Amino acid sequence: MTTEPDQHLLAWLTLAHTPGLGLTGAHRLLGHYGGVEAILSAEARELQTRTGLRAAAAQALARQTARPKAQKELARVRRSGYHCLPWDDPAYPALLREISDPPLVLYGRGDLQALAPGGMAVVGARAATVYGQKIAAGMAAGLVAAGFTVVSGGALGIDSAAHQGALGVKGGRTVAVLGCGLDIVYPPQNGKLFAEIARNGLLLSEYPPETPPEPFRFPARNRIISGISSGCVVIEAARRSGSLITAELALEQGREVFAVPGRVDTGKSEGCHRLIQEGAKLVHRVEDILGEMAASPLAAGGETPPATGRPDDSPVGEEERQLLAALDAYPRNIEEIIAACPLPAHRINALLLELELQGRVESSPGPQYRLNG
Repeated sequence: MTTEPDQHLLAWLTLAHTPGLGLTGAHRLLGHYGGVEAILSAEARELQTRTGLRAAAAQALARQTARPKAQKELARVRRSGYHCLPWDDPAYPALLREISDPPLVLYGRGDLQALAPGGMAVVGARAATVYGQKIAAGMAAGLVAAGFTVVSGGALGIDSAAHQGALGVKGGRTVAVLGCGLDIVYPPQNGKLFAEIARNGLLLSEYPPETPPEPFRFPARNRIISGISSGCVVIEAARRSGSLITAELALEQGREVFAVPGRVDTGKSEGCHRLIQEGAKLVHRVEDILGEMAASPLAAGGETPPATGRPDDSPVGEEERQLLAALDAYPRNIEEIIAACPLPAHRINALLLELELQGRVESSPGPQYRLNG
C-alpha cells in the first residue's frame, strides 16, 4: 500500500520527469500554484494560459504521462535504501533551496545530518600535485575539527584528498556531490572512498539511479556543491577548470570564496591567483577561513566556529605519543615514520595531519615530517 508521504514524493517525481518542462518551467509553475499537487490537478489549457507553458508539456502534465516512470523510480529508490528529498522536504538544505535553479529532487545515500547548516566546499584540480593534495587534506581536517562539514565533488585529486582529510578526523563528516546516479561509482578508483563516505557522511546527487556520468552533468552539479555550502575553498585550479565554475557559482549565490595561492612558475594555480585578484580571500591556513567565517552570517549554526586543535601544552593520547616518538627534530620521510611507528599507515597519516594542525609537527615536500620545537 502506498503511504501518503510516498504519494507526495510520487507527485514530485512525476513533475521532475515530465518531458519538455525542465527546472525553469517547473519552478515557474511552483511559483504560480504553490505546491506540486495543485500543478498536477490543473488542466492543460489552464497550465498554458496561466504560465505560458508549451502545449506539449501542458498536456504531459495534465495527463501525468511521467507517472509510470516515477513509480518505477520510487520503487527502485526504496529497494536501494536511498533517501529521496523533494524541494519542500524539511531535510532539503535551506541554503540550496534559495539558489536560482535548485533541484526538484535530491537523492542521498548515508546520513542526512550531513546536510545540516555548516557545509564548506573544498574543490580543485583532478591532476593535483602532492602539495595540493596535502593542503586539501589538511584544510579539510581543520574545517571538520572546527565543526564544518566538508563538501566536494568526489573526483580524483583535490576532491578526494578533501574527503579523505575530513574522514581522517574522528567524527568528521563529508558530502560528495556526484555527477551521476548513486548506484554508479565514478571515478571507479574511488569505490572504497565512496563506501566510507556513505558510512560516515553522505553521497548526494540530483540524478536518479542508473544515470550515467556524462560530461555535461558535472558542471551542473557544481551549483549544488556551492549551494549547500556557506563558503568555498579553491586549491590548485588552472585558468580553465570546473573548480572556477564552482567558485563563480558560489559568488553568485552570495557565498564566501577563499583561494589558496600556489607556485607562479606553473599553471596549476593560475585560476586561484585570478580569483584572488578579483577579490577572493587569500588563505594559507584553516584559521584564515575561520576568522572570515566568524563574521559571516553564513557561519556554521550562526555562531563563531571553535578554534581548531588543542593548545600546544595540552596532553596527548597514546596513539599520538607513539607517533611523536617515531619523529625527530630532523625531517623523516613517511616510509621511515611508518616503519618506526607501530600504528597502521592510514592512522599515521590521519594523526600527522592532526598534529600538524596543532603545531606539534612541521611538514615539508616529500612528504617529510619533523617535530616542531
